[in-house]
Amino acid sequence: MTSDPAATPEDDSQTPASAADATPDSARKMGATYAIGRFAISTLGRLLYRPRVEGRDLVPRHGPVIFASNHLSFLDSIAIPVAAPRPVHFLAKSSYFESAGSRWFFTSIGAIPVERGAGQAALDALDQQRRILQEGRAVALYPEGTRSLDGRLYKGRTGVAFLALQTGAPVVPVGLIGTDAVMPVGAKMPSLRHRVTVKFGTPLDLSHHGPATSGRARRGATDEIMAAIHALSGQELAGAYNEVPAQNPIERIKQVLPHERL
Repeated sequence: MTSDPAATPEDDSQTPASAADATPDSARKMGATYAIGRFAISTLGRLLYRPRVEGRDLVPRHGPVIFASNHLSFLDSIAIPVAAPRPVHFLAKSSYFESAGSRWFFTSIGAIPVERGAGQAALDALDQQRRILQEGRAVALYPEGTRSLDGRLYKGRTGVAFLALQTGAPVVPVGLIGTDAVMPVGAKMPSLRHRVTVKFGTPLDLSHHGPATSGRARRGATDEIMAAIHALSGQELAGAYNEVPAQNPIERIKQVLPHERL
């Protein structure tokens, strides 16, 4: 993920910006800004884009939930909160919160500010989302890690499965269709000529794969999540990870060698 306000750990994933901003209290302190903003943005989004929403009745209304979605556009992180029948939180780059207007907008759609990092960053981001789930809230993540620039569905990273197996939260697969047409990469403003489809699938209980400490369990659970997303989105399968381009020889070697992608 390069410029998305998304909530998934990846090779260039996020770490908390500050103790005040990045604790579970962030979600609670959104208060009126979140409630009013979410209503306003959701209403405006439905009026302007008339999204087709399927499977809303399948989403649990209470308790921890992980929304796991394909990732095609910056707009994805707005489409899911607009279409979901309950508040959804995700992690967004702290730079999105620097101006008052931008801070209001991202707070309104459930974003919590974090900073980019490396190494331990993916695990720190998972821990951040785990604490939100322990409060009985919902989080949204993109198992592919970064946006698909060619429209194909890439292999899932195991961070989402690890979070689900660790917390016991059900995973609701989400298939987004058309968000890349409404707002392609590089577009300044979304187009009004296209419609978005948001499909929520049946919640997945992944506990039968085994404990979160098992690499085999994490991989199996991830593959089940991606199969469910694929059934909803209908995308062509890439059969590979959507890797962020390596910045140096060491990173290139790491990408070639077998290792678990969080």
